[in-house]
Amino acid sequence: MYYSFFHLKDEPFRLTNDPRFLHLAEPHQAALKVVLEGILYRKGLVMVTGPIGTGKTTVIHTAMRFISAKKTRISSALLFNPVLTRDEFLEMILEDFEVNCPSASKSRRLIAFHQMLLETQRGGGTAVLFIDEAHLLSTELLEEIRLLGNADTCQEKLLQVILCGQPELLAMMKRRELNALQQRIAARAHLRPLSVAETGDYVAARLRAAGFQGSSPFPAHTLEVVFRYSGGAPRLINLICEGCLTLGFRTQRRTIQPEIAEEAAVSLGLAQQTLPAEKKAALAASPSASASAEVTATTSAGEEQKTVLDMLIEAMKQNRMAAQQVHRS
Repeated sequence: MYYSFFHLKDEPFRLTNDPRFLHLAEPHQAALKVVLEGILYRKGLVMVTGPIGTGKTTVIHTAMRFISAKKTRISSALLFNPVLTRDEFLEMILEDFEVNCPSASKSRRLIAFHQMLLETQRGGGTAVLFIDEAHLLSTELLEEIRLLGNADTCQEKLLQVILCGQPELLAMMKRRELNALQQRIAARAHLRPLSVAETGDYVAARLRAAGFQGSSPFPAHTLEVVFRYSGGAPRLINLICEGCLTLGFRTQRRTIQPEIAEEAAVSLGLAQQTLPAEKKAALAASPSASASAEVTATTSAGEEQKTVLDMLIEAMKQNRMAAQQVHRS
């Protein structure tokens, strides 16, 4: 592979939710704050939406790692495939929350689930249900979620629900039959694609996490091509950059020029083959490595006062960087 050629210790653009490669761009930080505030302040129902590939699942897994690492006495369950019947839905929730109920009766299962919620609350804890791909939920299951969310005390909600899905979820919530559920949404976040500058920061951060040192192999004008064909969606950025490194290794180019990014986008079906014949020939050749331009991160001129959650997120970044230093040594 291209690891040794680019002086990498790991694959920088893998599509898995590896915490070592977590990069919290501004939209992801904002969404994560909304989710964590909803959980810690027991708001009840929180909804996160965003286009395909913008990092919704990453936000969910980051929130789960956060509450697990902080020993917050939070009991969580993750439903990643919500295409279920009502009985299957309840069965999976009980399984994930580790609620023991041998009875197949729905009433007995609901009693056992409510008892778990009460015991968690009395112990100073919080129960959180994460639902990924929530735009695939049926109207019946959304109504079931509303009924489960009715469990509360006089002071607070016993069950916190995080709905995470594509923008279709917004349209679903406007249905008249879901008005009661819509009114219970206490907080919302919408993930947007990354900007050109954020794309550069994202690529640089992934490379550093994989052990790369020095100037980035992706010059600024190449990153503009990556941004153009990815639309700023992190998943597509990963796919294009992975293709770029593979092509760079194949042609022995340590600097990823725009035509390489174009070729990677074509191979992924994100662009049509429009490269001139001379550029195609250049890609097939194996020239010596050339110097690359360093991509520098941009910072905002006026930094807002940090909230507690801001500092917690920053601590997560520092912990990850410290772990990387230990791994390298």
